[in-house]
Amino acid sequence: MSYLLDVCEELKTNAAQIREEEISAAVQLILDSKRLFLAGTGRSGFVARAFSNRLMHLGKTVYFVGEPTTPSIQKDDLLIIISGSGETGSLRVMAQKAISQKARILTMTIHPKATIGQLASVSIVIPGATPKSELEDTCKTIQPMGNAFEQMAWLICDVIIKYLMTALNKTEEEMFRLHANLE
Repeated sequence: MSYLLDVCEELKTNAAQIREEEISAAVQLILDSKRLFLAGTGRSGFVARAFSNRLMHLGKTVYFVGEPTTPSIQKDDLLIIISGSGETGSLRVMAQKAISQKARILTMTIHPKATIGQLASVSIVIPGATPKSELEDTCKTIQPMGNAFEQMAWLICDVIIKYLMTALNKTEEEMFRLHANLE
């Protein structure tokens, strides 16, 4: 049980470092965008998939990049990339393609000065550590690899959903109507 409490304490410490203005800017960018495209690889990709699911429950037009039904990204669309390092090769290529199509980028990352962060309209900077970057880790962690980043990214996505629910005047009941029923 000690590890669980230690991880929760670490998350609390990291949460205190998240800048509210970055979350507010992310919420506004989502509200201003026509369609949302989400991307991430590995465990960050799981966070992005979960976030895309909740955005769909809010009635947003959402696609997870790489699925066969994902259309081309266009002007006024938003690419949301979750990447601890900000340098994952396939995600860098996606970000560059989105910019060439005049779409905007929102990223959640440890390293806003990495390539993806430099291309983003808005970055939510999350304290974390990752073995995938040569940039300095931004927090000490008791957890392996990118766990602290991924956990905080998940929580931030859930907080953004709460802000969007308020902005869109959506209730849980309305969201549940869009929940999968072919289970």
